[in-house]
Amino acid sequence: MANKKSEIKFLVELDENKIPEKLRWTAQDGGVELEETKAVMLAIWDNKAKESLRIDLWTKDMPVDEMKQFFHQTLVAMADTYNRATADEKMTATMKDFCDYFAEKLELTK
Repeated sequence: MANKKSEIKFLVELDENKIPEKLRWTAQDGGVELEETKAVMLAIWDNKAKESLRIDLWTKDMPVDEMKQFFHQTLVAMADTYNRATADEKMTATMKDFCDYFAEKLELTK
């Protein structure tokens, strides 16, 4: 029996200066088909070089206030993922404290 495969695709439309104008993504297993977005942050672990690789894209019309929210929510998600991956409660709490500080300084708290 073959292993199931799942594919996630990103479609990037660039202007003449190679700046993203439109970003769309598809994840058929998740029911997403060419859904438009304004920003993507993707981290990939290169286990041979033992370093992370990054793909950070955002459209030129991404509002700055939404970018700040996106960063905050990404930092919170990273803290949660770190906790699930390492079970390091102490560092997770430190990371969450920073997330709270980040939100406070950017006046993201409601």
